[in-house]
Amino acid sequence: MNGKVVDVLQRDGDVLHWLKQAGVSVPKVGPAAARMSLLNSARTLRENIRSLVEKHKAGKRADPSVLNRFLSRARSHSRLVWNKPRSVRIEKVRRKDTAEAILGPVAEAAAELLARTDFELVKRCEDETCVLWFTDRTKSHRRRWCSMLLCGNRHKVAAYRRRLRNNG
Repeated sequence: MNGKVVDVLQRDGDVLHWLKQAGVSVPKVGPAAARMSLLNSARTLRENIRSLVEKHKAGKRADPSVLNRFLSRARSHSRLVWNKPRSVRIEKVRRKDTAEAILGPVAEAAAELLARTDFELVKRCEDETCVLWFTDRTKSHRRRWCSMLLCGNRHKVAAYRRRLRNNG
């Protein structure tokens, strides 16, 4: 806000809300969850992923040990679900008793991104007040902002105001 970086993750509940918005199954908050410091773990994982992405983009080698620690503690297994005669599927069942296990899907997504994504398509948002990165999946690969609704709109409004000032 006002040119300053604002961390939207301030409490464990903020992390759970963010995970839920991202489509990750989150545990019900109970006494065990309150003791696990989900916030600190989420911030550690986030900063490590950011560092790995930046170094990968720059063509440098990085140390994946923090991400690998989260991956090793994610603990999940496959389960066959057969509810109807012609409806058989495999689902991933995850433990949710540690911060690393809760954040496991994020760590797995980061590992997939780092190992399998064409990094020519990984970009940092062009809004100088934004810290987000994104994968440009547009046909022309000319996407500039993490979100057209937020950063793109902010850029367009600022450009409009500059034009008004210069012409007025």
